Amino acid sequence: MIEAGQRNHAQQPRAGVLLVNLGTPDAPTAPAIRRYLREFLSDKRVVDLPRALWWPILNGFILPFRPRRLAHSYGSVWGQEGAPLLTHTRDLTQGVEHALAERLGASQVPVYFAMRYGNPSVVSVIARAQTDGVRRLVAIPLYPQYSATTTASVMDALFAALSNLRWMPEVRSVHQYHDDPQYIAALADAVRAHWAAHGQGDHLLLSFHGIPKRYFEAGDPYFCHCQKTARLLAEALQLPESHYTVAFQSRFGREPWLQPYTDERIVQLAQSGVKRLDAICPGFAADCLETLEEMDMQYAELFQASGGEALRYIPALNASAAHVDCIAALAEQHLSGWLPTAIDAEQIAARAATLHY
Repeated sequence: MIEAGQRNHAQQPRAGVLLVNLGTPDAPTAPAIRRYLREFLSDKRVVDLPRALWWPILNGFILPFRPRRLAHSYGSVWGQEGAPLLTHTRDLTQGVEHALAERLGASQVPVYFAMRYGNPSVVSVIARAQTDGVRRLVAIPLYPQYSATTTASVMDALFAALSNLRWMPEVRSVHQYHDDPQYIAALADAVRAHWAAHGQGDHLLLSFHGIPKRYFEAGDPYFCHCQKTARLLAEALQLPESHYTVAFQSRFGREPWLQPYTDERIVQLAQSGVKRLDAICPGFAADCLETLEEMDMQYAELFQASGGEALRYIPALNASAAHVDCIAALAEQHLSGWLPTAIDAEQIAARAATLHY
């Protein structure tokens, strides 16, 4: 017989929010980067080549050599508190939790963050949420533009973690927010703040992370989402088409990726007479290796070497107030109907008092 005191039937189903970002190595060292890359590049959503073809390349050419080359790059952006992607995501999470507490009054909605690859893992954070009594979960992958390589991969990891639970929570998910008005307004505010502090450049570069072109041809909407984000941001800034460029960075391997390529476009802009190039990466919710090292260092040097004077990188939204409000609003929207009212609490308590075992 189960004693009634062993279970609290008056407890209301608790709702929580889970933010998920890409991930980062645990340290800027070759062994840590190797562990991270092995997990990242083993994901079939990221690299969909046949395993018989991909495993020899990954284990014979990439993992033995690339981590050592990347160690310097990670070290150049590593902060005292760790990887910038990790610290910014943590700060954003804390900000969203505080914002939800203010928006929802006395309701306590815990907000967690996990990394698709690396730590904290989705599995470990789901276990923590279970311990906290979360029975309803809103999952928000921190990728404004949907792609199977990112958003879908997060959902794979989430449901893989849930599949091991005896009692799974209810789940709602945000698959994209590329055209969300608050997201666009936050981006526009970031650009305007940069212009107010440094003056407006000659041209604005909007650089998104690339994906193989054949993924788009197979039906991935990422390219279209990026284009719409760029158009809406340009409209918010009242920029004519001749004053901004959309491009795609961080390509890997030899097959064609989405174009134009950011590095090639930067050279063209410098050679066309652009002297001050402002650059923003709207697809990155938090600053990371690709924005701080690739864009702000490598591409800045490339622009100058090609005849430009300065590439001025506009930081990601990170844990800015506008970004916190945007993500909190998305969470609140998807929490609708899940947060108990005072009447709900009274009814649950009354029903629990009548239960006998």
